[in-house]
Amino acid sequence: MAKQRNDRQEAIRRIIRSQSIRTQRALVDALQEEGFSCTQATVSRDITEMGLRKLPEGIYVLSEDLHLQRMLSEFVVEVNRANNLVVVKCQPGTASGVAAAIDGGELANTLGSVAGNDTVLIICSADEGAESLQDLIAKLASSR
Repeated sequence: MAKQRNDRQEAIRRIIRSQSIRTQRALVDALQEEGFSCTQATVSRDITEMGLRKLPEGIYVLSEDLHLQRMLSEFVVEVNRANNLVVVKCQPGTASGVAAAIDGGELANTLGSVAGNDTVLIICSADEGAESLQDLIAKLASSR
């Protein structure tokens, strides 16, 4: 039972980071697409246990991503990708803080980052991981 809950909550983590989920029903549907059979009541308990929060735009975010979301939405100007590298353009003087928030988020597929004055270079383990990271950063940066 605990393994099933842990697997489901790990799936919720992936879904929340990769999609814009606005309702518990949408989360139940996304979980069902991944092969998890659960009810809205179960998802509601998971949301409480995991400490999920809703941004003012109505999108669920992981509590551990809140600091990251604040940093990205305030300072990121542009996000680009080249193969397994993600380049984040920031307001002048803010790249080191953005890089620290990204590193602190311990995001999947991220090996590390290097920051300059207004640019962060993130090295990912694979091209697909970089694409997912680019999407996540763009999502969090656009939510204000």
